[in-house]
Amino acid sequence: MARVVVLGAGVSGHTAALYLKKRLGNAHEVIVVSPNSKWNWIPSNIWVGVGKMRADKVVFPLAPIYRRKRIDFRQAKAVAIRPDGDETSPLGAVDVVYTDPARDGQTERIRYDYLVNATGPKLNFEATPGLGPDGHTVSVCTPSHAVEAAKHFNSVIDALKAGRKQTLVVGVGHGTCTCEGAAFEYAFNVEQELRAAGVREKAEVIYLTNEHELGDFGVGGMTFSQGSQRVTSESWMDSLFRERNMKAITQAAVTKIDPGVIHYTQIDGSENTQSFDFAMLLPPFRGVGLRAFDRAGADITDVVFAPSGFMRVDANYTVKPFEEWTAQDWPCTYQNPSFHNVFGVGIAFAPPHAISRPYATPGGVAVAPAPPRTGMPSGAMGKMVAMTISDMIQGGATIPTHTASMGEMSAACIASTGTGLLTGTAAAMSMSPIVPDFVKHPTTAGRHPTETTGDIGLAAHWVKRVLHTMFLYKAKAYPFWYLIPE
Repeated sequence: MARVVVLGAGVSGHTAALYLKKRLGNAHEVIVVSPNSKWNWIPSNIWVGVGKMRADKVVFPLAPIYRRKRIDFRQAKAVAIRPDGDETSPLGAVDVVYTDPARDGQTERIRYDYLVNATGPKLNFEATPGLGPDGHTVSVCTPSHAVEAAKHFNSVIDALKAGRKQTLVVGVGHGTCTCEGAAFEYAFNVEQELRAAGVREKAEVIYLTNEHELGDFGVGGMTFSQGSQRVTSESWMDSLFRERNMKAITQAAVTKIDPGVIHYTQIDGSENTQSFDFAMLLPPFRGVGLRAFDRAGADITDVVFAPSGFMRVDANYTVKPFEEWTAQDWPCTYQNPSFHNVFGVGIAFAPPHAISRPYATPGGVAVAPAPPRTGMPSGAMGKMVAMTISDMIQGGATIPTHTASMGEMSAACIASTGTGLLTGTAAAMSMSPIVPDFVKHPTTAGRHPTETTGDIGLAAHWVKRVLHTMFLYKAKAYPFWYLIPE
C-alpha cells in the first residue's frame, strides 16, 4: 500500500486529494494535512466583503467530505519536510503540529511515499507597516476578513447617509502584490453597492495598484477580440472606470499605512499620500515557512524552496532579462527537481519569474506585480499531479505522465457585482494562454487571438453565479463531481 500525503486543502490540494482517491481507491492511502477545518471558495469572499453573501455560503467543513471519501484528514499545520527520511527510516516524512481542538499542539511525523505540497500562501501583511486587519486596512482574503470588511463598509454607507463624504480606497498594499483581478472586482462591487444605497455621489472611489497600467492584472495585459475589433485591456478598463467615475492610481508601491493615510511611491520616484475613510488593500504572498531537512538533520530548505518560500519545481529559474523570458520557462509537471516523489502545486510552487514586465523606483522599490495563480489553473494542477502520481503507483511510471503548463492553459476572470439572477452585472475576461507565448502568437501579444476575450453584462454575471454553485458542488464531492471541469 502506497501513501500519498497532500499538504493543504485549498482548491489545488482538495482537488488533488479527491482525484487521487478516485483513481487509487482503497488499495492505497491518501492523507490530507490542513490547519483549517473548512474549505473556502475564495472568489466569492468578494460578495461576503460587501455584505451580499453570508460567510457560511462560501465555506463547508472538510471532515465529513473526507470521511465519506475515505480520505484520512489531519487538521494540522505542516512545519517541516524530510524528503530523505530520518535516522529511523529512509521514507520521506512531514512534521506536523495539530490545530484540531482535540489534539491542539501535539506533534507527529507522518511518513509518505509521495508528497503534494499545496499549502498555498502566507498572507504577508507584515511586508507593509500598518497593512491588514491588525493594522489600518481591511481584507477579503479569508471569510472572517471579509465579514469584518463588510462591517466597516456598512459603517461607511451609514456615514454617507448621514451626509459625511467618504473616500474609499481599494487595491493592493505592496509593490509586489498579486491578485489585482480580485482587488478590481472588490472595487467594482463597492462602487455598485454605493449606487444601490443611493450614496454614490457623496463617495470617492479610488483603485490603487502596482500595475503599470489599468488592465495589466499581473499578466502583461491582454488584447481582446470583440467581434471584428481588437481592444486592449487597458482601454477596456479605462472606459469602465470613466463610466463609473472611479479614480485609478497605477504604478504604485504602498510603503506604509497610518490611520487614515496611505503612503506610496511610484515608478518615477515620487512619494505620495492618499487619505481614506475605508481601505481594502490585499497583501503580498510568500511561502508558508516550511523547512526542509536531509536524513542527517541538516537544513536543505534552500534546495527545496526558493527564497520566496515557495517550492522549486520543474521551471527554468535562470535569472535573465525580461526580453528573454518565455512561456517555456514555466513548469509543466510540478515535480521537485531534487526529490521526484515531491510535487508543488497551486500557489505553493515557485514561479520562474513574473509575467508582467517588472519595474522599480529610482530608489530600488519594486513595483512589479507577482504572477496570479487563480482557481482554474490551481485546480488543473491538482488534478494533473494526482493523475501522474496514480500512474506512478498503479502503472509503474518513472516520469510524470501528465502536464499542465500556465504557458498553455487558459484562465478566466469574472468581476461580478450582486448575487441575484436579474440584478447583477459583470466584467468577464478570458485569456489563452495565461503566460504569453510570443513564439506561437507573435502578432497578438503572445495570446490566442480569438480565445482572449472581454465581455460586460448580465450574462457574464450569470456565469459567475453558476460557477459559484458548480464549484461548491464539485468541492463537496457530490455524485459525478468529476464531470465538472476545473
